Amino acid sequence: MDLHLRGVLLPAGEELDVWVRDGRFTYEPVPGAETLCRNGFLVPGLVDAHCHIGLDAAGPIHEVQRWREQALTDRDAGTTLIRDCGSPVDTHELDEHDDLPRIIRAGRHLAPHRRYIPGVAVEVDPADLPAAAAEQARHGDGWVKLVGDWIDRGVADLAPAWPPEAAAAAIAAAHDAGAKVTAHVFGEEALPALITAGIDCIEHGTGLTEDLVEQMAVRGTALVPTLINVEHFPDFAAAGASKFPAYASTMLRLHGSAQARVRAAYEAGVPIYAGSDAGGGVQHGQLAREVIALHETGLPAEDALGAASWRARAWLGFEGVDEGAPADLCVYDRDPRTDLAVLHEPRHILVRGHLAS
Repeated sequence: MDLHLRGVLLPAGEELDVWVRDGRFTYEPVPGAETLCRNGFLVPGLVDAHCHIGLDAAGPIHEVQRWREQALTDRDAGTTLIRDCGSPVDTHELDEHDDLPRIIRAGRHLAPHRRYIPGVAVEVDPADLPAAAAEQARHGDGWVKLVGDWIDRGVADLAPAWPPEAAAAAIAAAHDAGAKVTAHVFGEEALPALITAGIDCIEHGTGLTEDLVEQMAVRGTALVPTLINVEHFPDFAAAGASKFPAYASTMLRLHGSAQARVRAAYEAGVPIYAGSDAGGGVQHGQLAREVIALHETGLPAEDALGAASWRARAWLGFEGVDEGAPADLCVYDRDPRTDLAVLHEPRHILVRGHLAS
């Protein structure tokens, strides 16, 4: 279906006409196109930069229909592009479903033996980590995911998952294979070695310090804070308090400083992107909550929105509302730069040129 839309296009803020022909944007009028809207705010399709299709709180999901249900829930909330930040199952079959968001995969998590959620990660010895990173680079779509830290029962607290030399070799191996690398990191101790080794992104990053955010800003290392997952840290602490009181204390401390650390990263110039961490303890379709949470840390509303739209698309190598680009777009009745709550109420969603709502 050929479509015509008129509205205020963000981030430029200009009112203009745009058409969709054969699933792609054009600024050339398309005779006979159906007018979808004559007013409103046009936002390049939203991006969930940390999501897990094929995983839920109970573990891996093996049914394609349930993968599809997760992706549809995200799509119906405005998400048109997902960076799947580690999944225990291969969901490439969904690439043939052109009514779903595009998925950029990081393969499976890489973790040491018995140092992550059972059944989720590929568990390897440190000496085998570089080869495993190269292997996951081949299975993914340009990203590899390391578990950077997790509870170490020997110290009863968070601790780095890898010796620094193993992590550095794995990052180099993934880069040689043409992939970028990101890492799950809650605490402080694992971060310096990962950042120094040239990692491309940090997930969560609740342990970032002032000197580390300065290093990330200089290197261009991205941060995806997953703030609506960080809200669960007190629950994690309570669950482990009886056996691991030091861990519980650490998680409560990290929770208490999370907003300030994101604000410091933003002020230092670290690239920040919005990710819901859906697929574990967070339900799908929650990206709007994450954007609002970013704003609440101190990011201006337009920057928080850009972290889930035009800036995130560019970071992942996707165009916005450009001539010839695949038509991913959300239409809102109010200006989200002044009212982020409108992200909960998309009027229309276009994904891969298909009208989803």
